[in-house]
Order: sequence, then structure tokens, then C-alpha cells
Amino acid sequence: MAADLHCHTKYSDGSLTAEELVLLARRSGIDTIAVTDHDTFAGCERAASFGRKIGVRVLPGAEFSCVDPQTGRKAHVLCYQCSNPERLEPLCRKTCEARRKAGEAMLKKVMALYPISPQMVLRRAGCSTSLFKQHIMHALIDAGYAHEIFGPVFQKLFSRGGLASEPVPYPDVHAVLKEIRQAGGIAVLAHPGEYDSYRLLEQLAADHEIDGVEVWHSKNKAGDAEKFETIARAGNLLMTGGTDFHGMYSKVPVHLGTCLTPDDQLQRLENWKNGCGKIESAPYRIKDSMEEQK
Repeated sequence: MAADLHCHTKYSDGSLTAEELVLLARRSGIDTIAVTDHDTFAGCERAASFGRKIGVRVLPGAEFSCVDPQTGRKAHVLCYQCSNPERLEPLCRKTCEARRKAGEAMLKKVMALYPISPQMVLRRAGCSTSLFKQHIMHALIDAGYAHEIFGPVFQKLFSRGGLASEPVPYPDVHAVLKEIRQAGGIAVLAHPGEYDSYRLLEQLAADHEIDGVEVWHSKNKAGDAEKFETIARAGNLLMTGGTDFHGMYSKVPVHLGTCLTPDDQLQRLENWKNGCGKIESAPYRIKDSMEEQK
């Protein structure tokens, strides 16, 4: 059973509607997907409802944007199987509002440089719960000022110190993990390699702050999957895989189903709540793994 457990829709920074994503999964031979939009569960029920009609299972989820207080770097946490998602709504609203304010500030700076209107950008943002850089870039492409989302214009505007860059204050990863678990969710550290979160993964696993790690991801570097799997098995962690699908709003072309979750791990995810999904951990020393990274 093919399962892609990291997918985004127009409810955050994906380019497909919830229905389009589910239909794409069916036509791609993918039986199960998880909708994991940034800091919102808004599209989950819509996707699940359509999935039931056409025979695709949709697991509700969300991807929470955080910061590692020790390094100041971003960290993302996937939340699955949440029993009480309403308890996470205040956290979602706070982050989305912060991102929206930053987006509006960025748009104001961009409009001082290019003759696009707020309406052009908002139309492309559609039902998204926030305003993302991708929406602004989409408007610039349609206006003829760029030919790709993450090209030279994006770098000029939104790279660190860019002409229109605006920081977004994200919550502490440890606080977010605590809230997810209190809400009855399964907390999985997403793509640790993307934000150089190797040591963060080690610490979270050692302190039992996470339930799992995204082992298979489209942006993994050589050796990442093996390293993450070793840590997961040693720490008795759930292992997931996902494409991190965004459609045309991806830095490089990547199709749905590029990275999948194995059947045994999907079954563990389904059984995790009642404690039947855990496996015996193997001997493992945090210090040894850190030495390997040097």
C-alpha cells in the first residue's frame, strides 16, 4: 500500500486544491496520503471527504513551523492522528497571523518595486490561511517580471537581507511538541536534514520529546535516510516518509509519491495511539552518532 504522508494544498503553500491532490494520488496509484498544510488543519476534512468518494485514504495532519532555540534555525514538526485538533487552533492562529503580517509587509515592499496589486496576489493565495512568498511570486510571474518561483527574482526579494524580506517569529519547537502531545497528536520531526537539525533530532530522541522522524524525504542528502533510521530504531521512534509535495510551488520539480512510507510503518502509525506500534529499541549512543557527523 503506497502512502505519501507529507502533502500540501492551497490551504497553505501548495498549488493544488484538496480535491486535485486526492485525485492526483488516485491516478498515481497512491492509496494513502496525509494532508499536512502549514499550521492548519483546514483542508483535512475536505480532502478526506473527497477521498472517501474515490477510494483514497486521507490522514489528517498539519506541519508546524517552529524554531530551535539553541541554534535559531527553523524546525518543522508533523502532527498526525490528533485526537483534539481544536486544542491546537490557538497555536495555528498565532503562527498564521504572524505569517500573514509578514506577508503583507513583504507585499508592500514588492509593490514599491513592481506594479502588481494586492488583488492579484490575494487571488493566487485563494483559500490559504496565510500569505506566502510563493503567492507573491506567482503574481510576479503572471505579470511578466519572473519566469519561476524560486529563481533570481525570489533571491533578490526574499533571501536573507533581500529587498522585501521580513522575518516571521515562530514558536519554540519544544513548546510546540508539548502542545501536540497534550492535544493527543503524534509528533514527528520533519526532514531534519533540510534545516541541519541533526543534533536537534538527537536531543529530541534522547529526551523522548518526539514520537517519530521523517526518515524518507525528497530533500534528503546522501546518507540521511540511513542515519535517521538508525536513530529511530534505537529510540523506538516511528518512521515516516513523504514527498513534501507542493505542486508548482516547489524549488525543484518533484511529483507526488517520490517518497513513501513503508507498509509496516504505516501500520505502526495507525496503531500508535494504543501502544501497539512500538518496537524494541537497539543499542545506540548519542555521542557516537554526533561524532559521525563531524
